[in-house]
Amino acid sequence: MSRAFVHAICAALPGAEVSDPWGGGHDCWKVGGKMFAVVGAMEDHGVSVKCTDVETARLVIEMGRGVKAPYLHASWVRLPWGIVPEDELRERLETSYRIIRAGLPKKVQATLG
Repeated sequence: MSRAFVHAICAALPGAEVSDPWGGGHDCWKVGGKMFAVVGAMEDHGVSVKCTDVETARLVIEMGRGVKAPYLHASWVRLPWGIVPEDELRERLETSYRIIRAGLPKKVQATLG
C-alpha cells in the first residue's frame, strides 16, 4: 500500500478533493470541505482515517491494525503501510468518506453526485 493506492481510491469517490493545507507534502482528502483521510508528509507512516466512533478506533488499535492518529480526535486512527490488507484499507477509506459526507448539510450533499 502507498500514497498512490490511497490516491486511486479517494479520487474515485464523488466530490473528493485533495489539498495540502499545512504545506510540506501532506495529502488531505476532503469531501464538502471536510477532511476524511490524510497521508502525512512522511511517506513511511500511513494514512489516517475517521472511524464510526471512539470505540471502533480503540478496537482497531487494540487489534494492532492502527495507531492513534496524531493531532486528530480519538475517533481517528492512522493505518500504517503494510499492516492492513488492501481490501480493508479500501473499506476504511470508504467508511471514513461516508461518515464525513453524511455529516454535511443536505444542500452540500446534493451537489456531490
